[in-house]
Amino acid sequence: LPRPYRLWLHSRPVHPGARSPFDRELKRKQKNWAARQPEPERCEYLREEVGGRIADRVFDITRTFPLALDIGCGRGYIAQHLTKETIEKLFQTDIAENALRNTMETEIPTVSIVADEEFLPFKENTFDLVVSSLSLHWVNDLPRAFSEIHQVLKPDGVFIGAMFGGDTLYELRCSLQLAELEREGGFSPHISPFTAVSDLGHLLRRAGFNTLTVDTDEIQVRYPGMFEVMEDLQGMGESNCSWNRKPMLHRETMLAAAAVYKEMYGNNDGTVPATFQIFYMIGWKFHESQARPDQRGSATVSFGDLAKINPLVSETKK
Repeated sequence: LPRPYRLWLHSRPVHPGARSPFDRELKRKQKNWAARQPEPERCEYLREEVGGRIADRVFDITRTFPLALDIGCGRGYIAQHLTKETIEKLFQTDIAENALRNTMETEIPTVSIVADEEFLPFKENTFDLVVSSLSLHWVNDLPRAFSEIHQVLKPDGVFIGAMFGGDTLYELRCSLQLAELEREGGFSPHISPFTAVSDLGHLLRRAGFNTLTVDTDEIQVRYPGMFEVMEDLQGMGESNCSWNRKPMLHRETMLAAAAVYKEMYGNNDGTVPATFQIFYMIGWKFHESQARPDQRGSATVSFGDLAKINPLVSETKK
């Protein structure tokens, strides 16, 4: 495979505010730290699982994609499952340069570029396929990110993505809030906010996508305790990077949260669950060849006539 080519992009500085909930520079450092660990794969079981499910959705489309883009690729969790018969060339982008230096092997020719999801350095109508797995929940401007993806897609190109959302890590969120409220008289957010599934379809449609598919999946992982949950989140590069996060929690509060976690959600075998809700989305860029619904009022059969079908079928069987 060719040696990765790296392009350093300096996106606009983002400051705390209502429209920028996340510290993107901190997220870059968190992901770089995770990728530098001696055994990064130890904490990548979720990313590899979801990457495989994204690849399955790519295989469901019976065509070859000459040029594809993986946004927020990390160490290549989607690419490792794909084949060169499906994708002829793949561009991989991420904000963490260490992840790109340490990508997993794939049979597809790849080019690696350091780039922000909200500021893609590609021309309009470039890619036949864009994929993204467990990255977009950290962008500050999700509508802009979807618009950027739509712009770089060719007509009749498809976007297939997955992101954490909804009730992800609700056990950890509730346990920390209850413990902090009891020990310190108030609480601050320790789990980043997630997008609701009801918003995704609207955002994708507003960005210009059509023939949308949005579905949800839930993965529950068992851990020995709360501290192991937090350790693996750090190893995945998924620690909180909200601007309004609290710098630290007192030791007594953390111990109380671990006890609350085990008491409220503990399993019979002594483990505790951590729930991850995954939103999968598929959207196409318009092309004249795509199937379109007929004009309103052009139907030749009324839904009211459907009730007459059963008696007709019964008489035919007789």
